[in-house]
Amino acid sequence: MQTTYTPDDVTIRDVAPTPVAIMEHRGDPVTIGATIQRFIAWRKATGLSPTVSPTFNVFHSDPRTTPPAQYRMDLCVGTDRPIEANGERIETGTIPGGRCAVLRVVGNTDNLELAALYLYRDWLPASGEEARDFPLYCQRVAFFPEVPEHEAVAELFLPLK
Repeated sequence: MQTTYTPDDVTIRDVAPTPVAIMEHRGDPVTIGATIQRFIAWRKATGLSPTVSPTFNVFHSDPRTTPPAQYRMDLCVGTDRPIEANGERIETGTIPGGRCAVLRVVGNTDNLELAALYLYRDWLPASGEEARDFPLYCQRVAFFPEVPEHEAVAELFLPLK
Protein backbone atom coordinates (compact mmCIF):
# COMPACT_ATOMS: atom_id res chain seq x y z
CA MET A 1 0.00 0.00 0.00
CA GLN A 2 1.21 3.48 -0.82
CA THR A 3 2.19 5.32 2.35
CA THR A 4 2.79 8.83 1.00
CA TYR A 5 0.43 10.77 -1.20
CA THR A 6 0.62 13.93 -3.28
CA PRO A 7 -2.04 16.30 -4.62
CA ASP A 8 -1.68 14.54 -7.99
CA ASP A 9 -3.06 11.36 -6.38
CA VAL A 10 -6.39 13.09 -5.70
CA THR A 11 -9.03 13.59 -8.38
CA ILE A 12 -12.33 15.46 -8.17
CA ARG A 13 -15.35 13.49 -9.37
CA ASP A 14 -19.05 14.17 -9.66
CA VAL A 15 -20.72 11.04 -8.34
CA ALA A 16 -24.34 9.98 -8.67
CA PRO A 17 -26.43 9.15 -5.59
CA THR A 18 -26.09 5.45 -4.76
CA PRO A 19 -28.93 3.50 -3.14
CA VAL A 20 -27.49 1.06 -0.60
CA ALA A 21 -28.38 -1.63 1.90
CA ILE A 22 -26.62 -0.92 5.20
CA MET A 23 -25.37 -3.13 8.02
CA GLU A 24 -24.18 -0.89 10.83
CA HIS A 25 -21.18 -1.76 12.99
CA ARG A 26 -21.36 0.01 16.32
CA GLY A 27 -18.81 -0.72 19.02
CA ASP A 28 -15.13 -1.39 19.42
CA PRO A 29 -13.33 -1.30 16.05
CA VAL A 30 -11.42 -4.46 17.00
CA THR A 31 -14.71 -6.38 16.69
CA ILE A 32 -15.43 -5.21 13.12
CA GLY A 33 -14.29 -8.59 11.77
CA ALA A 34 -17.39 -10.31 13.17
CA THR A 35 -19.66 -7.70 11.57
CA ILE A 36 -17.84 -8.11 8.25
CA GLN A 37 -18.36 -11.89 8.39
CA ARG A 38 -22.10 -11.41 9.03
CA PHE A 39 -22.24 -8.90 6.16
CA ILE A 40 -20.51 -11.35 3.79
CA ALA A 41 -22.88 -14.18 4.80
CA TRP A 42 -25.90 -11.90 4.35
CA ARG A 43 -24.70 -10.79 0.91
CA LYS A 44 -24.22 -14.40 -0.18
CA ALA A 45 -27.70 -15.33 1.08
CA THR A 46 -29.31 -12.45 -0.83
CA GLY A 47 -27.29 -12.80 -4.05
CA LEU A 48 -25.64 -9.38 -3.74
CA SER A 49 -22.17 -10.53 -4.75
CA PRO A 50 -19.36 -7.95 -4.97
CA THR A 51 -18.99 -8.87 -8.64
CA VAL A 52 -22.43 -7.42 -9.40
CA SER A 53 -23.10 -5.04 -6.48
CA PRO A 54 -20.52 -2.48 -5.31
CA THR A 55 -19.20 -2.52 -1.75
CA PHE A 56 -18.91 0.64 0.36
CA ASN A 57 -17.82 1.55 3.89
CA VAL A 58 -19.05 4.80 5.45
CA PHE A 59 -16.78 6.02 8.25
CA HIS A 60 -18.97 7.87 10.76
CA SER A 61 -16.30 7.88 13.49
CA ASP A 62 -12.56 8.37 13.82
CA PRO A 63 -11.24 5.34 15.73
CA ARG A 64 -8.38 7.47 17.12
CA THR A 65 -10.71 9.92 18.89
CA THR A 66 -14.00 8.06 19.42
CA PRO A 67 -14.53 5.95 22.55
CA PRO A 68 -14.64 2.30 21.41
CA ALA A 69 -18.26 1.76 22.51
CA GLN A 70 -19.38 4.73 20.38
CA TYR A 71 -17.46 3.85 17.21
CA ARG A 72 -19.68 3.54 14.11
CA MET A 73 -19.06 2.37 10.56
CA ASP A 74 -21.61 1.31 7.94
CA LEU A 75 -20.98 -1.68 5.68
CA CYS A 76 -22.96 -1.07 2.50
CA VAL A 77 -23.83 -2.77 -0.74
CA GLY A 78 -25.07 -0.79 -3.70
CA THR A 79 -28.54 -1.98 -4.71
CA ASP A 80 -31.89 -0.54 -5.58
CA ARG A 81 -33.80 -3.78 -5.23
CA PRO A 82 -36.04 -4.58 -2.24
CA ILE A 83 -33.98 -5.78 0.71
CA GLU A 84 -34.36 -9.20 2.32
CA ALA A 85 -33.03 -8.84 5.87
CA ASN A 86 -32.82 -12.63 6.44
CA GLY A 87 -32.66 -12.13 10.20
CA GLU A 88 -30.08 -9.34 10.09
CA ARG A 89 -30.53 -5.68 10.97
CA ILE A 90 -30.36 -4.19 7.49
CA GLU A 91 -31.53 -0.72 6.56
CA THR A 92 -31.82 1.03 3.24
CA GLY A 93 -30.23 4.38 2.55
CA THR A 94 -28.43 6.45 -0.03
CA ILE A 95 -24.86 7.60 -0.36
CA PRO A 96 -25.51 11.12 -1.62
CA GLY A 97 -24.25 12.28 -4.97
CA GLY A 98 -22.16 15.36 -5.58
CA ARG A 99 -18.57 16.44 -5.88
CA CYS A 100 -15.98 14.31 -4.10
CA ALA A 101 -12.22 14.27 -3.74
CA VAL A 102 -11.16 10.71 -4.55
CA LEU A 103 -7.93 9.02 -3.45
CA ARG A 104 -7.21 5.55 -4.85
CA VAL A 105 -5.38 3.14 -2.52
CA VAL A 106 -3.76 0.02 -4.00
CA GLY A 107 -2.39 -2.86 -1.93
CA ASN A 108 -3.39 -3.80 1.60
CA THR A 109 -6.55 -1.77 2.16
CA ASP A 110 -7.37 -3.07 5.66
CA ASN A 111 -6.17 0.18 7.25
CA LEU A 112 -6.99 3.33 5.30
CA GLU A 113 -6.01 5.69 8.11
CA LEU A 114 -2.93 7.18 6.38
CA ALA A 115 -4.90 7.88 3.21
CA ALA A 116 -7.79 9.41 5.19
CA LEU A 117 -5.41 11.58 7.20
CA TYR A 118 -3.76 12.78 4.00
CA LEU A 119 -7.13 13.84 2.56
CA TYR A 120 -8.24 15.69 5.69
CA ARG A 121 -4.97 17.02 7.09
CA ASP A 122 -2.96 17.79 3.96
CA TRP A 123 -5.01 17.83 0.78
CA LEU A 124 -8.20 19.55 1.99
CA PRO A 125 -6.59 22.66 3.59
CA ALA A 126 -4.26 23.14 0.59
CA SER A 127 -7.00 22.58 -2.01
CA GLY A 128 -9.24 25.53 -1.22
CA GLU A 129 -12.16 23.08 -1.14
CA GLU A 130 -14.61 22.62 1.73
CA ALA A 131 -15.90 19.31 3.08
CA ARG A 132 -19.61 18.61 2.74
CA ASP A 133 -21.80 17.33 5.58
CA PHE A 134 -21.38 13.62 4.85
CA PRO A 135 -18.64 11.39 6.24
CA LEU A 136 -15.65 10.03 4.40
CA TYR A 137 -16.49 6.77 2.66
CA CYS A 138 -14.76 4.23 0.47
CA GLN A 139 -15.67 1.92 -2.33
CA ARG A 140 -13.94 -1.44 -2.21
CA VAL A 141 -13.18 -1.85 -5.92
CA ALA A 142 -11.16 -5.09 -5.67
CA PHE A 143 -10.45 -6.85 -2.41
CA PHE A 144 -8.75 -9.84 -0.86
CA PRO A 145 -9.39 -12.77 -1.17
CA GLU A 146 -10.98 -12.16 -4.61
CA VAL A 147 -7.63 -10.68 -5.72
CA PRO A 148 -4.11 -11.03 -4.27
CA GLU A 149 -3.61 -8.55 -1.42
CA HIS A 150 -1.14 -6.41 -3.40
CA GLU A 151 -3.83 -5.92 -6.09
CA ALA A 152 -6.60 -4.84 -3.69
CA VAL A 153 -8.09 -1.42 -4.53
CA ALA A 154 -10.13 0.97 -2.42
CA GLU A 155 -11.17 4.47 -3.39
CA LEU A 156 -11.67 6.97 -0.57
CA PHE A 157 -14.33 9.62 -1.23
CA LEU A 158 -14.29 12.93 0.63
CA PRO A 159 -17.60 14.71 -0.14
CA LEU A 160 -17.07 18.38 -1.11
CA LYS A 161 -19.36 21.42 -1.19
